Amino acid sequence: MSASQPLLPNGFDLAQLTQTPSPLLPPSIQGPDLSPSPQPTDPDGRYHSLGSRLMAVKWEALGLFAYVTAAQTYWTHDTTSFHFKDEGWFGRDTTNLGIDKLTHAFNAYLITEFLGARIGKKTGDRKAAALPAALLSMGVMFYSELWDAHKTDSGFSMQDLTFNTLGATFSVLRHNVPGLEDKLDFRLLMMPNSQIYTFKGKRHYEQQRFLLSLELAGFRQFRNSPLRFIELQVGYRGRHFSNAERAAGVIPDRDIFFGVSLNIKELFFKNSRSKLGRAVASGLNYLQLPYTGVYKY
Repeated sequence: MSASQPLLPNGFDLAQLTQTPSPLLPPSIQGPDLSPSPQPTDPDGRYHSLGSRLMAVKWEALGLFAYVTAAQTYWTHDTTSFHFKDEGWFGRDTTNLGIDKLTHAFNAYLITEFLGARIGKKTGDRKAAALPAALLSMGVMFYSELWDAHKTDSGFSMQDLTFNTLGATFSVLRHNVPGLEDKLDFRLLMMPNSQIYTFKGKRHYEQQRFLLSLELAGFRQFRNSPLRFIELQVGYRGRHFSNAERAAGVIPDRDIFFGVSLNIKELFFKNSRSKLGRAVASGLNYLQLPYTGVYKY
């Protein structure tokens, strides 16, 4: 599995996850626990420095590097010497219309959220955990890009590196700008196809919709209003870019779209007392359920 495949959440709390995922399946990554923020747990200043916060998740980071190694070993076939490749951005002439770039951003974002939740759990300071988590995330993604740099069908991409940085940076902003975490999410919407889920290739990318979702429930003036169940969204998708469609003269289709969605977390899981409920609510910060929104393409 390449680093361009999304890391899909499916039922764990980010702050609790320590397992190394199987190289054959998307890793189980979830969001931070939505229960009240923990009281400071570092009275002796053990985690006062950047280096100490980095070391707080050394085993989690090693697990991620091990996962990338296993996944890349499994999916890498034809190799060559290190080389760069200009993959472009979002143009119609690019291989995947830029969806792979947003996948890089999303993966870096998820890893940053995961490591940030783990550091925050140990130090009691989620805000200070954001930067070391982002640095580690970019290190993991850079390591994965080094594998791509030796593949005959890809190469070291500065575009990938740019979006890795953007994804990690968004996580840092989300936990350092007051109120942003409650208002704005970066999510993946996977639209089922005839295979339900395609693990790789162009059909895999065509399933993906990346969304920025504004939760009205995060605004004080809407917290006691029915509008708290509404989210306003903007997203990006691509279609008709398979090799067969291009050969037939079909023009690839790119859309920046807008929509209105139900806030499933607010409807069913607000203030959930069960571990399962909190895990589901946490996952909904990162995964948009299909058919829960109306979009204008």
